[in-house]
Amino acid sequence: MRVLELRNVERYPVEGANALWQVYRTVSRFKAVRNFVFIQIARYCPSLPVKNWIYRRILGMKVGRHTAFALMVMVDVFFPERITVGDNTIIGYNSTLLTHEYLIEEYRLGDIRIGSNVMIGANVTVLPGVTIGDGAVVAAGAVVHKDVAPGMRVGGNPLREL
Repeated sequence: MRVLELRNVERYPVEGANALWQVYRTVSRFKAVRNFVFIQIARYCPSLPVKNWIYRRILGMKVGRHTAFALMVMVDVFFPERITVGDNTIIGYNSTLLTHEYLIEEYRLGDIRIGSNVMIGANVTVLPGVTIGDGAVVAAGAVVHKDVAPGMRVGGNPLREL
């Protein structure tokens, strides 16, 4: 039985040890360490303009005007440049934005696109290959494993309309 793909991801098979053991074939150690250091600075930084500067200028993310990343938000350490966030969006406390998945027999990469005027609650995980439309609301603690239409209110795990 084939599982229905809910996300727009690129799949790369690996042979031998699981894909995470092979991570440095896909991303340089220098990039990983540099990104990790700056992500940690941004996670604890109380200044939203400084955070957004780090995300845009150092990590290569596309971040709109007046977008707010709360404390402790964890963006993807290996491929943050695959994250786009529109204007006036809030990413809640301790949320995670992942653009990669390293699995046993493959790794997957996918862009995250978050629209404008989106509210993402605390402790939300957004998986690779997901688009969240303008004006959507994602409740705290949700796992976003599929696209969210503009204006939709969703929550839970599995994700469902509220």
